[in-house]
Amino acid sequence: MMAVILTCFGVVMVYSASSVMAAKKFHDGFYFLKRQSLFAVIGFCGMALAMHIDYHLWKKWAVPLFFACFFLLLLVFMPGIGGTVKGASRWIRLPGFNFQPSELAKVALIIYMAYSLEKRQEKLKQFLTGFLPYLLILGVFIAVLLMQHDMGAALTMGSVAIVMLFAAGTRLQYILGMGVVALPGVCYLVLTEAYRMRRITAFLDPWKDPTDAGFQIIQSWLALGTGGIFGQGLGEGKQKLFYLPEAHTDFILSVCGEEMGFLGVIVIASMFLLLVQRSIRVAIAAEDNFGRFLAFGIAVLIGLEAFINMAVVTGMLPTKGLALPFLSYGGSSLIISLCAIGILLNVSTRMRGTA
Repeated sequence: MMAVILTCFGVVMVYSASSVMAAKKFHDGFYFLKRQSLFAVIGFCGMALAMHIDYHLWKKWAVPLFFACFFLLLLVFMPGIGGTVKGASRWIRLPGFNFQPSELAKVALIIYMAYSLEKRQEKLKQFLTGFLPYLLILGVFIAVLLMQHDMGAALTMGSVAIVMLFAAGTRLQYILGMGVVALPGVCYLVLTEAYRMRRITAFLDPWKDPTDAGFQIIQSWLALGTGGIFGQGLGEGKQKLFYLPEAHTDFILSVCGEEMGFLGVIVIASMFLLLVQRSIRVAIAAEDNFGRFLAFGIAVLIGLEAFINMAVVTGMLPTKGLALPFLSYGGSSLIISLCAIGILLNVSTRMRGTA
């Protein structure tokens, strides 16, 4: 129910955040509203379908789906098929729609991890035969995502996988050791890419470059500050009027804050917390380890994406280009997220103690 409410509210806010821009760019103020509504309908159908598919069937598709997603991640680099936006190659061009395979890859990774962890859980205490194989697989996926200039997806997928490994019984010292080894590489990736350095400097001091690198976060702060406690009213926000970049996508929470106020943002955050809490309850009560890992992975994915997006919008993290689940404009994110909720709902119908 939380996902449905957030999605419906998101459709309304996408229209509010994009209508003026859409009217100028596409001569149709309802352009993004119509597309997001269509994505929502497709997502709800996918959720209903996934809800009625026995989640155990995903075991049979775990490996093929995993490799299919890896192939799709590589396909974005193929001329004529892949699409590039602002220097990032993350999309596959389809008629009337750009598909972002990293969104599907996140769920495919969770399904594969749940399937594999159930089979190999007793080996996770060992480094060479337990932890290292997952680390190598994850490293390949992250490398491809970094080639796409999609550090947000790489961070999300890596974090979800590590949390799932820890929950399944991997030794904490392995994870901490991996973090220490990976830290120099992360620093190198940041220092050798000019756009990443600009994001870091804008995060540390946005007022140092208020018209370029720091512009987006400053406009986000202005939107949130202008909203006050109760907001300016639905549709009455001003920062979306060509001031706040990506107002209907990554920074839609800023528009929510300006129009619905601090209380509106608190309600949205509370709904995400409730959704994650209920998802974890489903994981705890799942009838087997596969269902347990599957539900837990989905809970971590949704919670982590929501947290990172909110942290970026409020200036607690550098910009990542990560959508707010269910609310931000985007077909790939919305449809895949709703399908993941459908899988979660199917796990919930087979919880221990249910008839």
